[in-house]
Amino acid sequence: MSPQTSEGYIPFRGYRTWYRSVGDCRPGRLPLLCLHGGPGAAHDYLEPLEEMAETGRQVVFYDQLGCGRSDQPHSPSMWTVELYVDEVGAVRQALGLDHIHLLGQSWGGMLAMEYALTQPAGLASLVVASSPAGMEQWVSEANKLRENLPPEVQETLLKHERDGTTADPEYEKAMLVFYGRHVIRTTPWPDCVNRTFAQLARNPEVYHTMNGPSEFFVTGTLKTWNIIPRLGEIRVPTLVTSGRHDEATPEIAGTVHRGIPGSEWVVFENSAHMSHVEEKQKYLDVLDGFLTRIEARHV
Repeated sequence: MSPQTSEGYIPFRGYRTWYRSVGDCRPGRLPLLCLHGGPGAAHDYLEPLEEMAETGRQVVFYDQLGCGRSDQPHSPSMWTVELYVDEVGAVRQALGLDHIHLLGQSWGGMLAMEYALTQPAGLASLVVASSPAGMEQWVSEANKLRENLPPEVQETLLKHERDGTTADPEYEKAMLVFYGRHVIRTTPWPDCVNRTFAQLARNPEVYHTMNGPSEFFVTGTLKTWNIIPRLGEIRVPTLVTSGRHDEATPEIAGTVHRGIPGSEWVVFENSAHMSHVEEKQKYLDVLDGFLTRIEARHV
């Protein structure tokens, strides 16, 4: 029997945030709230995490404002870290998520750490999946990975970045070589991943405003974002996950792990940036084990 699901909208700052809830919590279990990446993507690629509902937990996803099924006002000045931190709180309040585990993937992990720094009540644990704590380190590591791409691919990327023509299909084709090595190594891409990228392509405003034209050419408002000096303020039990071939390199994930007191870190050896897709069952097992240990202490 499939877990019960519900979908709907939450009012937020005069707009609507779309959510999906899967399953219910058994006694002693806490809901898992999942934050998608981008910024500006959609939750679809996180769908493998729905299976966590089979472990007796409610799993909640939402599309951040400006993304996916949520309202998409065209207003670049809106897209700030502060807006999205506030939205996490609004979702929790509207859905009665008093005590939760919070998982954020990529940009979602950056957002989850920012939210944890506000010291919110009822946060039982944090899962930071393939996320940096500083964008300058992210770009530095991405450029190291770029240096290992075929020379003609590197030249194509540089040419279009230099000429301001990153919307050119040739640039996007070269970018996919990087993606195939360091974002997702599963071929063909699963439907849930394709849907997320398709939604991002239809409306890239949030991504272009906050990040820029690609994963490694960061020109947006997050360019100087850095919470590395503040990681010690995160006081909830934390699991850091990353892939061996991840654009969130071991150096990036290690910085988060070393910065958050008492955190655990698991590297998925056959994954890039989407371990929950590329090594789904192993990822779910690791996640369930961590959450179960936390619940034994707190619930």
